[in-house]
Amino acid sequence: MSTDFAATKRLFQLPEGVVYLDGNSLGPLVKTAAARVAKVIEREWGDLLITGWNKAGWMDQPGRVGDRIARLIGAAPGSVVMGDTLSIKVYQALASALEMSPDRRVILSDTGNFPSDLYMAEGLCRTLGGRYTLKTVAPEEVMSAIDTTVAVTLITEVDYRTGRRHDMADITKRAHEMGALTVWDLAHSAGAFPVDLAGAKADFAVGCTYKYLNSGPGGPAFIYVAPQHAETARPALSGWLGHEAPFAFDLAYRPGAGIERMRVGTPPVLQLAALEAALDVWDQVDLNDLRAKSLRLQDQFIKGVESRIPGLALATPRSHLMRGSQVSFRHAEGYAIMQNLIAEGVIGDFRAPDILRFGFTPLFIDEDDVARAVNTLAKIMDYGTWDRPEFKKRAKVT
Repeated sequence: MSTDFAATKRLFQLPEGVVYLDGNSLGPLVKTAAARVAKVIEREWGDLLITGWNKAGWMDQPGRVGDRIARLIGAAPGSVVMGDTLSIKVYQALASALEMSPDRRVILSDTGNFPSDLYMAEGLCRTLGGRYTLKTVAPEEVMSAIDTTVAVTLITEVDYRTGRRHDMADITKRAHEMGALTVWDLAHSAGAFPVDLAGAKADFAVGCTYKYLNSGPGGPAFIYVAPQHAETARPALSGWLGHEAPFAFDLAYRPGAGIERMRVGTPPVLQLAALEAALDVWDQVDLNDLRAKSLRLQDQFIKGVESRIPGLALATPRSHLMRGSQVSFRHAEGYAIMQNLIAEGVIGDFRAPDILRFGFTPLFIDEDDVARAVNTLAKIMDYGTWDRPEFKKRAKVT
């Protein structure tokens, strides 16, 4: 049975008159999330107090929710756990992979990677006394740069600016042929299209949930460890809840079993409750249907913009195989144009230096939304209304 996207759209709280093309940065609120969080606050935290850790299942929540994420990213049950932030999970995965490759000294990434991932890699290299090097190459050169010096590749599957998509299976195969491990950042993949970590034989993967998975601002991250590494990967961040027996209060750390060892701090119970409400929507979604509609909406947008607005240059690959679930156009005044769009009720975002970025999330975006977005953008460009001081003043968040 095909996915009813008109039905899923009704499950989201979307302001009247707004076309929201920024679900690739912050997903909108699922209508049931507020009640779900209120229940945790009032009936669990409020009534159960500290007994909620056992009676309400808070302690098991990271693994339980992790299994629901696993279904969306092609991972086996028991291989994904929730908690902390994406940057922390990048650090964990990268540090574990380096320790598993003791004779290699190079972390390979690309210049299109999200800067935070690169910052975490740089910081880890400094912590390890400068014995490791972060090497970055152009996204198109990743495959050829994987050689016998590389310990681990750190790649975000979809470029956050252009939407260009790496071939996970091919890069992972090449890395393994060269004796390297892989860490995949799925920040712009999970919930955007079908992911097959097991099929690609990925070693580690991490991702956030506040974008396509709609957990809300500051939503928890996840980490995946391939089953064959689950008992050998050692967590660099030896957190209390990653201990084999947290409530034995041993003075020495012993890693927990399997993916549980990748837990660090106390789970964000309220945020995980919001995520659980959002994941209920995903129980109604076929990921292949999602991908097909996302591509149709993207193609509609690209065709509309290019036929009416010659001043914008497409930055996103035309090939469906090389594209995530966003479309980006370049313009020297991209920031001001985007602020004007937002003022007109079409919300996307801007990425320096010149990218107007639009996310296509079929759970709540349809063909009428795309048509309105194209018409609004064309009007702004035709009349030059973006060229006003109020649209050029930079805010803290772009």
